[in-house]
Amino acid sequence: MSSVINAVLPIFALIFAGYLCRRSGRLGAAASSEISRFVVWLALPALLFDVTARASWASFWQPGFVAAFAAGTLAVFAATVLLRRRGARPLIDASIDGLSAAYANTGFLGIPLCLLVFGKDGLQPAVIATLLVACALFAVAVVCIEIGQQAGQGLGLGRALLKVGKALVGNPLLVAPLLGAAWAAGGAPLPQPAQQFLALLGGAASPCALVSLGLFLGQKQAGRGDGALGLVVAKLVLQPALTWLLAFHVFALPPLWANSALLLSALPTGTGPFMLAEFYRREAAVVSRAILVSTVGSLLTISLLIYLLGL
Repeated sequence: MSSVINAVLPIFALIFAGYLCRRSGRLGAAASSEISRFVVWLALPALLFDVTARASWASFWQPGFVAAFAAGTLAVFAATVLLRRRGARPLIDASIDGLSAAYANTGFLGIPLCLLVFGKDGLQPAVIATLLVACALFAVAVVCIEIGQQAGQGLGLGRALLKVGKALVGNPLLVAPLLGAAWAAGGAPLPQPAQQFLALLGGAASPCALVSLGLFLGQKQAGRGDGALGLVVAKLVLQPALTWLLAFHVFALPPLWANSALLLSALPTGTGPFMLAEFYRREAAVVSRAILVSTVGSLLTISLLIYLLGL
């Protein structure tokens, strides 16, 4: 329980700091949006590039773990998008909802949690999960959003696909990890000034994203956040259940990898969906509530999993 609290409390403190600054008027109504833009265009791309550029792909080749974690994540994302679309929700908003139901907070919470629970051995699965969530799942969601955005303009299929392609090429959250992977494939180390630049800029992504969320929560909400509970249940119950089935029974992973896959899949919703909602200027009440409720709920669910697994 203490390991979960130690990892979660700083996250709440940063959100609360942003909330207080907005409620007290220390930061204005545009602060949340502008800080979010900083995260999306500078800090988060720097972090994604740094992580992928430093990755040793040979040591991270764990196909069973990747398959179990990715399959559970993508299944929840796809099911949520389909259900939201059946409810006549636009593809853009349905994709953000799907990301809210499947986007585990692996970077901000998963890495420190795995280090506390598994020691240094827990870093490897946590980093792999972070790459899958922040790069692969994020890319799928952005593609769906761009398709929905271009389709809403009434373009023909060919022109819509062309505009989607152009939008994706100009999206820093997709370009940065691809460039980082290309750099890693070349085998050359990053120059020292580049390492320091990326470390300074990428280090701002987590706190700024959380403060931005707090700022958003501190202002009057245009929406009611209806539907957030279903996203929380999908994130904290459905995704871990699917991952448990895959990791322990389908792929029969070794204990470290099976346990870490389960814990990482049970993490609450990260700030990525909120960043996308802000970036595409969509109503963010649902995703912000899902982040808060799932983070609070994860104190109970993750503690229970740690107890049941005997960790």
